[in-house]
Amino acid sequence: MFSRGIVVISITKRGIETALKIKNALSNIKLQSEVYAPKKYMQNDLIPLEQKLDEFIKETCTSVDAIVAVMATGIIIRAVAPYLQGKLVDPAVISVDASGKFVISLLSGHYGGANELTRLIAEGIGATAVITTASDSLGKQSVDELARIMHLSIVNPESLVSVNTVLVNGERLALILVGHQKIPTNAVYGYVVEKAENLAQAIEITSRYDAAAIITKELLTDEKPVKPITILKPKRIVMGIGARKEITKDQILEAVRSALVRTNLPLEHIGGLATVDLKKNSRGMLDAARKLGLKFEFVSVEELRAFKHEDLSSDSEMVQNKIGVGGVCERAALMKAGKNPNLILKKQKLNGVTVAIAEGE
Repeated sequence: MFSRGIVVISITKRGIETALKIKNALSNIKLQSEVYAPKKYMQNDLIPLEQKLDEFIKETCTSVDAIVAVMATGIIIRAVAPYLQGKLVDPAVISVDASGKFVISLLSGHYGGANELTRLIAEGIGATAVITTASDSLGKQSVDELARIMHLSIVNPESLVSVNTVLVNGERLALILVGHQKIPTNAVYGYVVEKAENLAQAIEITSRYDAAAIITKELLTDEKPVKPITILKPKRIVMGIGARKEITKDQILEAVRSALVRTNLPLEHIGGLATVDLKKNSRGMLDAARKLGLKFEFVSVEELRAFKHEDLSSDSEMVQNKIGVGGVCERAALMKAGKNPNLILKKQKLNGVTVAIAEGE
């Protein structure tokens, strides 16, 4: 989450202290951020805001995951309004007052993660979190929040209002797992969980409820269901791995476990492993894959070198000198994650192993 970055903006001298507190709080929980402020207030850890606010927002909106504005809500609302596209693509937008008393989730609360980030910032700087989405205020889990946590694509987002309305009104809402789909039971609340062999059977089950969310890889037919239904499609999640030549199975398994904990992902959600083809005969790699019950997909050095993506970290000079490409794990994960991939965990290093996780469609 927030792999493309978090931007913190302050436009007043008083707000800069709060902005730097936010940066420090995020850093403490391993979330990287950059703080922008007008040139006249420059000090360490600040980047000069060299444009007008609306011009900066225009350039930033599509390139980061979250914008934290240390300013009045009216200012940031007017600045972002012309560039909003939809709840599934807009960045999380959060407003914080200059004195750091209140942290307000303004936009993309569920799917964009603004509500979660609001809570984290408020906890980190000792502020009050203000979250107004109906499901959160009632202590319930919206469908789009569920999709974000479980790394699911929302196939028919136009259904969200109807299905979430059933949830907040306390009516009966089903979460139906089709085929071999699995979810961690502790990650879901507010739904009656059902299982179905296929999508047709799942839609039949919905007749017993007021609405449903269905997790399936099947496509919904043109026939409209009687009850409100949101179709959730599992994303393809791939773990990219890079390692030293003499790496052991246990070292790789330890790095994999650490990556899963950091992303709160169960192993069952990982669709495959990916690395450079120079590792095809690595005993440690192959033994680790067998232990995990997964298979490696291999990518050539030439393919890795040619691959470009905005999520990639800076190249490693050491890796470049050794194998001829500046990084393996992020590139391999993104290349094998499918269409429209993005990193949900940037490169992490542990005992000679690098791990990254990407999701795609």
